[in-house]
Amino acid sequence: MSFVKQLKYLIVSMFGFTMVAQQNSVELDSIISKYENHEGYDYRSYPLGLYTKQHYKSEADFARSALSELTSISSEGLSETDKISYQLLEFVLNDKIAYFEFERYLNPLLSDSGFHASLGFNIRSINSFEGAKNYLNKLNAIPEFVNQHFVNLREGLEKGVSQPLVIFKGYESTYNDYIVDNFEESRFYAPFKKLPSTFTDHQKDSVLVAAKIAIEKNVTPQFKRIKQFFEEEYFTKTRETLGASETPNGEAYYQDRINFYTTSTQYTADDIHQIGLKEVARIRAEMKQIITDLEFEGTFEDFFEFLRTDEQFFAKTPKEILMIARDMAKRADAQLPKFFKTLPRKPYGVAPVPDAIAPKYTSGRYVGTSKNSTNPGYYWVNTYDLPSRTLYTLPALTVHEAVPGHHLQMSLNNELGDNIPQFRRNLYLSAYGEGWGLYSEFLAEEMGMYSTPYEKFGQLTYEMWRACRLVVDTGIHAKGWTRDQVVDYMASNTALSLHEINTETDRYISWPGQALSYKIGEIKIREMRVKAESQLGAKFNIRDFHEVILEEGTVTLSILEDRINNYIEKTKNE
Repeated sequence: MSFVKQLKYLIVSMFGFTMVAQQNSVELDSIISKYENHEGYDYRSYPLGLYTKQHYKSEADFARSALSELTSISSEGLSETDKISYQLLEFVLNDKIAYFEFERYLNPLLSDSGFHASLGFNIRSINSFEGAKNYLNKLNAIPEFVNQHFVNLREGLEKGVSQPLVIFKGYESTYNDYIVDNFEESRFYAPFKKLPSTFTDHQKDSVLVAAKIAIEKNVTPQFKRIKQFFEEEYFTKTRETLGASETPNGEAYYQDRINFYTTSTQYTADDIHQIGLKEVARIRAEMKQIITDLEFEGTFEDFFEFLRTDEQFFAKTPKEILMIARDMAKRADAQLPKFFKTLPRKPYGVAPVPDAIAPKYTSGRYVGTSKNSTNPGYYWVNTYDLPSRTLYTLPALTVHEAVPGHHLQMSLNNELGDNIPQFRRNLYLSAYGEGWGLYSEFLAEEMGMYSTPYEKFGQLTYEMWRACRLVVDTGIHAKGWTRDQVVDYMASNTALSLHEINTETDRYISWPGQALSYKIGEIKIREMRVKAESQLGAKFNIRDFHEVILEEGTVTLSILEDRINNYIEKTKNE
């Protein structure tokens, strides 16, 4: 073949390849747009959402159709971002199908929350007359919302896929706190007490009259119904077994949850149980070394008891623990430029966990906000039951929930450019997000966040906590462990307070698989960092490494591994 013919062939081949790539990209964009713009119901008719079996079936049917279209597209010529979008959409659609097939809508309860408790998230400040009307529509939709969930819960009871009775100790606060004698005392009435000054007298009067009717007719009575339903019907009929595998089709269901929460199909329950046992042994050895270095006189268990009871490790007032948390958060802020190229524009605050949920809540949590919201993100610190909130674990908690943990990662995800589809900017996968949070606790040592051996021990006990989760979650849901076995295992291997251990145990029972995501995700990130450091040597740059992890937003662990491997190869050749 002559040079000219070779050149023409090359040009034609390149042109044809470009056309194919463009067509594949256009088709992918079309499916993503269809997914993002899909509305499964009329929001005007159901302002609180639709929760019927027929709705979930139609959503699964839509997902199957979209998945069929997606898999017909070749990935040939797609950009890296498009390939990631393809894989993530496939993952999301498969989970939507599984949601219906495993009838997860029949069990909308967790040990510390539930369908009814989620209503509280609708309580927002009223900024306009239109906003007032929308909020009133939601309040007046509560009876239908409750009716739909009662249908699902009753079917769940009949099929044996309800939550175990043991997790409901103290659950009455999730509904009792919303039952009031005077409508003005209702939390749902709070936004009406601060109506905008721009309201006319007529608007204000009409809104307040409507609010009184809504609370007295459609809010408080429904929480009374909910109370009656749980205490006279649900609690008397629900199951006493603990594990997901002990429910109909439970083994397949638990494997599905493992696959989802690890974003991988490579793990069985036995695999994860063994990984957990090995991690527990490794971390326990590091803990023992700290105890030895401190010259503590006593056993491993004695040291835990010392940490749980010595007053130096506890704040005396809620204000004190908040002040300490804010100081730690600010110290973490100052270290970020050394470790990260890109920082979020959205700030965050430090605030107490709301009183209504604090008794059943963990030590802290991050509460995010949307990109265009005028509200910051919040790192919530639990100030309830201070004797269970240890100060030596507060640095690890702070970096996990605030920065460089959830606030940094989730805010950057929300602030991704327009070339990233909206569904990805809204996406949260625990293996990635919680794996990053736990990795942040490890990274915090390099950031100088652990100023005493006790605070380092606090980091280890938090890591141990997540390692124990691998053991106890699989123990509960695949190996027939009792609740006492879980509590004993956690108490003998972590320095968590007994209150936290009991709260966490109920969480693992009620939420199969989710607790696996933290350690599995962190193990993968640390594994890939070791690989990058080993292969790149002096070329390794921690800021570049973190940029690779964060710049495409939430991804599965296999996508993350591919990205880091590509980064290693590219950096080697530079």
